[in-house]
Amino acid sequence: MAINTNDMTVERKYLDTYRFMIKEYEQVKSKQHPVYKYVEDLYKGWGTNRKSFLKYYNRFKQNGNELDLLPRKRGPKYKTRRPLKFIENKVIELRQKGNSKHEIVSILKPSLNKFTPSASGVYNICKRYGLNRLTPKMQQNKRKIIKEKMGQLGHIDCHHLGKKIIRGQSRKLYLVCLLDDHSRLAWSEVTEDVTSLTVMFATLKCINILHDQYQIKFEEILSDNGPEFGQRTSKVKDQHPFERMLMELGIKHRYTQPYRPQTNGKVERFWRTLKEDLLEGTDFDSLEELKDELLQYMCYYNEERPHQGIEGKKPAEMAEKHKT
Repeated sequence: MAINTNDMTVERKYLDTYRFMIKEYEQVKSKQHPVYKYVEDLYKGWGTNRKSFLKYYNRFKQNGNELDLLPRKRGPKYKTRRPLKFIENKVIELRQKGNSKHEIVSILKPSLNKFTPSASGVYNICKRYGLNRLTPKMQQNKRKIIKEKMGQLGHIDCHHLGKKIIRGQSRKLYLVCLLDDHSRLAWSEVTEDVTSLTVMFATLKCINILHDQYQIKFEEILSDNGPEFGQRTSKVKDQHPFERMLMELGIKHRYTQPYRPQTNGKVERFWRTLKEDLLEGTDFDSLEELKDELLQYMCYYNEERPHQGIEGKKPAEMAEKHKT
């Protein structure tokens, strides 16, 4: 096996340098050095600093092995920087269900906390196991129901309507929608602003209607990080109307990852459906007409419209199945 003489020369230089520095350092400490009175002068003369020198000096003094004076490779060896096996298994399981890397991070975050891999870390795991591209089977799994029963998770979001939605008027109007993850049952209310108090009352109305009509009792509700829903990092959640309402109802509040609307994708998809079916190319004579049309559409959406995400069933059919 050939020996790299260049590497050996570099090692000799390191060892010779530190041998002399250690000798002079100990002379300074014993006040016997002919030139340097203080160790700071020694560091400056050798072009190093206290932290760098003492790291090697203390390592050498502990073991007495000159090889400890040589620089070591930082961090673990190549291809050993992998998460724990059980974390990899969780990522693989979620990926096989068709989740994206950002959705996987969002799902794992509550349970793994600081040990949750980053989106790029999830991608690397998927690539290592040949899962970086969705197969037809994984795409089919993506359409399957993630939650096992109604009420386990609700998705909440606000949507801005065009200013010309009311004929002859220019006013800001919004929609608030709450959607059940399991059944895709949804309810939406029109609001004239998206202040936290207004959104709280609209959400409470959606919760009550879904409970009265379909017996849904939510355990968790997922929202984005908008100010109307409160802040993930807030220390005074009980002073925010929306947060306080969920606390009073015993509902846990979950948040999407910032700038990642994909994690609340079901309600985002609802907005697209609503736009295509009801709003696109349409205006209304009055706010009352808009509210009435929305009411009729929500009944149609829940009771009559087949949903691809639940294998062509109607959301109301999922509710009936849940009762049995």
